[in-house]
Parts: sequence; C-alpha cells; structure tokens
Amino acid sequence: MKNLEKIIWIEAEQWAKGQWDIDDVNTDVTVVFSNRMKWITSFFTYKNIQTLREKNTKNGECMNGGYFYSSDMVLINIGSKERIYEVVNFLIETEKFETVFTRYPDVELMDDEYYPKGLLYKK
Repeated sequence: MKNLEKIIWIEAEQWAKGQWDIDDVNTDVTVVFSNRMKWITSFFTYKNIQTLREKNTKNGECMNGGYFYSSDMVLINIGSKERIYEVVNFLIETEKFETVFTRYPDVELMDDEYYPKGLLYKK
C-alpha cells in the first residue's frame, strides 16, 4: 500500500457550507488505491463522542447515553481534512491501515468515471 497512489474521500466535504465543525464531527472516510482496493472507516472527534452521549442521555438512545458503539471508529482530536489525511498516511506508513479500515469490494471498471483519470489500474 505504501507505494500505491490513492484518493481519500471524506463524506463531510459533501455537506453544506458551515455544517462541518472540525471540533465536533463524525464522518465516513473512503480510501481507494490505484490497484482498485477500497477501504472505509468512520472518524469521530473526541468532542463528538461527548455530544452524542449528551444527545443520547436526553433522547433515551443507547440506554440513555449509557453506552455508545460504532463499527470501524477512529477517534481524532481535530476533524479537519488535513488531520484525516495525516492519520490515513500514518496508518499506511506504520502498517496499521488494514487493522483500522474495513475492506470493501474493489472498484469495478464501470465506476472508473468517478475517479481521477489514470489513477486506477485496469484489471
């Protein structure tokens, strides 16, 4: 993975302007490598976990805030694009990426149009 090109897609980049609070956010992140491997996880800021706990305490979800669970969760201090990229690159460099992200089916040829030209190898 270290030597493969990649594209990192952050769900929060699709949100309306002003909805992405880098201090209090959770967002899905998809990484696609040039060999067509697709990996996904969710990034949560520490503050967002507290916000979710408070919300759940008020609305009764998750045993009134008694627990919280999310599959494929990565906790970060700041939910900025820069921090997410730093964490993804760190995980790749330290060979922890495959432990933290979940692999999804490879990108199909018919989906090439959604990716930068020349990024994906042909099967």
